[in-house]
Amino acid sequence: MIYSDKALSEKIERAEARSNADFVETRARLTPEIGAAWITVGGAYAMFDGVESPCTQTFGLGMFEETTPEHLDEIEEFFTTREAPIFHEVSPLADPSLMQLLGERGYRPIEMTSILCRETVGEDVGKVRNERITTRVISPDEVDLWAKTSAGGWATEHESLADFMYNFGRISAQCAGAFPYIAELDGKAISTGMLFIHGDVAVLAGASTVPEGRNQGAQNALLASRLKFAGEKGCALAIMGALPGSQSQKNAQKNGFHIAYTRTKWQKMG
Repeated sequence: MIYSDKALSEKIERAEARSNADFVETRARLTPEIGAAWITVGGAYAMFDGVESPCTQTFGLGMFEETTPEHLDEIEEFFTTREAPIFHEVSPLADPSLMQLLGERGYRPIEMTSILCRETVGEDVGKVRNERITTRVISPDEVDLWAKTSAGGWATEHESLADFMYNFGRISAQCAGAFPYIAELDGKAISTGMLFIHGDVAVLAGASTVPEGRNQGAQNALLASRLKFAGEKGCALAIMGALPGSQSQKNAQKNGFHIAYTRTKWQKMG
């Protein structure tokens, strides 16, 4: 039984922060002109990956130390000097004083994310339901293939994001400690999934399927493969995030994940 308590949230928030920090470090190495960087303040990770990047935010605020006005001063300066918006992903298990402090400083909640988790072991782990689907970690020369496939899944609903997601995917696929998975239907790439490992926690992300490859079981196959691999690497816990009530959340719950908690994103207004 996995209990949704502060200890679990600390483990999840630190693993996700580390995954995002790895991404920021990779961005800084591959495209230094962006000025990507990250710092720790009061136990929280504050990351800048460009003004429009979803990685430009904090993780773990109020989880490891009580957040003070001085902490927020330092974090806000980190973002404002880079002309970036200020976002905090906050666990409901953070110190309760944080909500009042954020309200007093002009922050407003703008988004919620279901944080789901499950053990990496189980009777369902490793089972692929469609024998025409194969999954594997890409080779170093397949970064473009992974990025194009990932972006192809996003472009149908958000065409304007196609170029952004392609460039984002190229960074993801080259992160240190990342395992970029691809699913193929009869040998043709149709779906992607990402796996980060930090300690005994596996972070699952990067789920995307091109329109012509949907409803074939590719994401289920990718999930099973990543859980099996993570377990073999010594991970006990797998985590992922999804929009509350979304199909992604439902698919995760069908595959043994349960909601650990709902995280809130706060933005400084004005």
